[in-house]
Amino acid sequence: MKPPPGPWLLPGDVRQSPYDPDGTLPAAVLFDRDGTLVADVPYNGDPSLVALMPGAREAVDAVRCAGVPVGVVTNQSGVARGLLTRREVEAVRLRVEELLGPFAVWAVCPHAPEERCDCRKPAPGLILAACRRLGVPPERTAVIGDIGSDMEAARAAGARGVLVPTAVTRPEEAGEAEATAADLPAAVRLVLGPAVAAREPR
Repeated sequence: MKPPPGPWLLPGDVRQSPYDPDGTLPAAVLFDRDGTLVADVPYNGDPSLVALMPGAREAVDAVRCAGVPVGVVTNQSGVARGLLTRREVEAVRLRVEELLGPFAVWAVCPHAPEERCDCRKPAPGLILAACRRLGVPPERTAVIGDIGSDMEAARAAGARGVLVPTAVTRPEEAGEAEATAADLPAAVRLVLGPAVAAREPR
């Protein structure tokens, strides 16, 4: 049986500072979409239903201000289930970017779990594809998400994972996470580290 194709890489603003292999900042920060950046509306293809999660704008802005490329890695199995079209996925992307500004890369898995693709989280394919697009090593990349599959994907890709628990996060997922943060701005402070904290006004 022919394996399913890889992830969709949607249009993004890939302009960025050259990757600094000796720098202290991460090479890129990748966010999960549903339940992390925006409220999780199952199989959402309606831009009017997009609502930001608390702290999302502050967190994304902080990454950009640090000069670090920011991207999105998201499972969208509604496509394979016939509940979403690519046009609808794109429309939601555009609405997210209206609210949060342009992202350097969007990596989207359109497959159903039973297709056993290499990109659906917890597999590492979305993260690896995003890193290839950005020209950065996964091991210098941070992934921020709200459930265990985000953290498993980060681990499988060799990236650093930070979990921001929500009401749907299971206790065992939080317990197994490499790192957790109370909210998105705290997660970003964790991955950007002292280099950014030193710039904050005292």
